[in-house]
Amino acid sequence: MMRPNKGNKGTVYLILLWILSPMCLAEAVNYDRQSITIALTQEPPNLNTMRTTDLVSFFVLGHVMEGLTRYDARGRLVAGVAESWEIDDLEVTFHLRKNALWSDGRPVTAHDFLFAWQHIIDPASAAPYASIHYPILNAEAIHKGNKPVTALGVSAPDDLTLKVSLQNQCGYFLKLMAHAAFFPVRQDFFNRQHDRYAAEAENLLYNGPFELVSWVHDASLTMAKNPDYWDAGSIALHQIEVGYITADNRTRLNLFRNNGIALVRLDGETVKDAANQKLKVRTFVTGGVAFIRFNVTKGSPTENIHVRRAIQAVFDPELFVNRIMAIPGYKPAYTFFPSWLAGVDGKFQQEYPVAPVKIDERVGRELISSARRELSVNRIPQLVLLTVASPTGNKISEFLQGLLKSKLDIDLRIDSQTFKQYLAKSRNGEFDLLLSSWFPDFDDIMTYADLLGSGNPNNRGGYASEEYDKWLRLVQGATDQRVRMDAAAELQKIIIDEAMVLPMAETGSAYVQHHKLKGVVRRVLGADPDYTYARVVK
Repeated sequence: MMRPNKGNKGTVYLILLWILSPMCLAEAVNYDRQSITIALTQEPPNLNTMRTTDLVSFFVLGHVMEGLTRYDARGRLVAGVAESWEIDDLEVTFHLRKNALWSDGRPVTAHDFLFAWQHIIDPASAAPYASIHYPILNAEAIHKGNKPVTALGVSAPDDLTLKVSLQNQCGYFLKLMAHAAFFPVRQDFFNRQHDRYAAEAENLLYNGPFELVSWVHDASLTMAKNPDYWDAGSIALHQIEVGYITADNRTRLNLFRNNGIALVRLDGETVKDAANQKLKVRTFVTGGVAFIRFNVTKGSPTENIHVRRAIQAVFDPELFVNRIMAIPGYKPAYTFFPSWLAGVDGKFQQEYPVAPVKIDERVGRELISSARRELSVNRIPQLVLLTVASPTGNKISEFLQGLLKSKLDIDLRIDSQTFKQYLAKSRNGEFDLLLSSWFPDFDDIMTYADLLGSGNPNNRGGYASEEYDKWLRLVQGATDQRVRMDAAAELQKIIIDEAMVLPMAETGSAYVQHHKLKGVVRRVLGADPDYTYARVVK
């Protein structure tokens, strides 16, 4: 497709809006119906809670599903399907609500959690989030094929009681319960769907504040208030309409300006546009890390540590944030562990600071010379950067392409894919560099540390180290917080020294929001933005 010149951009955006909506622009907010219209950058690739790993799917699932615990409007962990619980050493007992129902009116039971968790930890399921269940007794042994699924330390003595035995003390276990990988799945419904489970709106059961009532792939979704939700009386919105699915940032901003959507995230360019248009720009620190994963498996040039360290030596996080991203709320990242993570008495970064890697082109070129000798080549082979096809992804990729060429004389081929194809190729290791971001699953440093463990399916770069795994087990299982954080500091050192990932930025979000939409919660943990507590005012 030809790139429009400056003179016809307005026409192109109007055409795009017409294509996106064959009828007319939707209404951003409606007080009488208590409905809002929003846009997504892409449709959710996977709404199966036992398999999904991406933020778009988590956003939808966070509105239509609920675990044993949840996050309230102030970001506090509170009771969800479980109305109470007791912790006795290595035993946790959850007591479920009698009025927690599925969207077909049947009760949510302890057996629904037992089935979902056993399914995830079953090695035959190849579930990406299996390792997040390792704090549960025998979970790791089951996942590695050394014990049967029935050995998992979870039981359902009755419909309203779920008992969990832990492998070791786990101070963040209750926080895990709010994650999608711990949501319930009803076995009889799952078995009836076969391979169609979660493929369409009707192929899912819902137990959250909303339910998905329509899903037109690559076009729209509609979430309606779930009348069977146990706390339905506190939900003000009756409908959340995802009226548009487009990765184009200016298209979404134009939709907002034309009263088509109620909220839009901004990138570096649209931030300027919004400010010039006198729109109220809000900012929020999202808590994620944008980074590059290196493929360290045999056969990739980035298996060579000198190649990775050379790229590390020429990448300047401050320049990247200020000149390339240029989005309020972003900050340079010099470590894989973002600044909001807790340490012993304060923040981890403050208690265990790292010195930024010195940016030195000369050092980078010397490292490339060492790599060429070890690889017995005259030039480093062309590297492949896998990214999602989006304006932001393209902008970052082109910057990296120019950086590697000018500083290290390395050719970088950009492999720009749809989000679904990006996920598939990343799982298969079809890249040398992978443009990535990771947002926390729970409120503990393990949510980042575990990502690089050798047993984690989300470790797409294939890094494996006995030394790393040794310290990781301490972070996971030690009861003393000082011991845990000392171990995390060792992991931090390994990550930097081995350069298995390249941290680029701590993520932020700039956005504009309709003035009649109130109660939207922006959060580091859970669905973001969260419309559960939102309402439309006059």
